[in-house]
Amino acid sequence: MHLDIITPDKKVFAGEANAVTLPGTDGQFQVLNNHAPLVSSLKRGDVVVDISGAKTTYTIDGGVVEVLNNKVLVLAEAVL
Repeated sequence: MHLDIITPDKKVFAGEANAVTLPGTDGQFQVLNNHAPLVSSLKRGDVVVDISGAKTTYTIDGGVVEVLNNKVLVLAEAVL
């Protein structure tokens, strides 16, 4: 799936990922390939991007995520 992590200032990440774990306001959740469409609010916490077993962590200060047609868009308030 294609993942974009964007703040008001810059694009933090753009590329393919196998999985992404997100800090939802009601708890942490994971998005995999071919996930059902969704929109969710995010709280401050870690976004963990899994690219072929290599994990990269970005700490965000809240935001929203949209999942649609194997594309994940994270609009973060800030990356800390």
